Amino acid sequence: MRLVRAVFAISICVLLLGVFALAGQNPMGISDRYQVNFSEKVIVANTLLPSGNYEIRHTMEGADHIMVFRQLGVKDPVEVRAKCTLVPLPQKAGDTQKIYELNASNQRVLHELIFKGDTAKHVF
Repeated sequence: MRLVRAVFAISICVLLLGVFALAGQNPMGISDRYQVNFSEKVIVANTLLPSGNYEIRHTMEGADHIMVFRQLGVKDPVEVRAKCTLVPLPQKAGDTQKIYELNASNQRVLHELIFKGDTAKHVF
């Protein structure tokens, strides 16, 4: 009887460890939450975001991938929702990258985000 309880307890522990290990990334090979710092103002989804730290949550709305940018550390935080497309990477990203384009007003427009450890990039 003790052996059965011990095996059951060990099985539960292994199962929980597996769940926690997989909780960081979803089946698409990306995390559900990120943090990023923009050292300069940047346009995301036609909205000019001030420089600073942002939490980004990746959510789904039907078949659409949505990234929600929320400014951190300010009294009235800016929040922007941007539709993105996931593009598979050939291997896990080694570094976090922010890729911009310049618009006609010479402003940075966020074009891609790649997060270290993800297997797909976010294209806007």
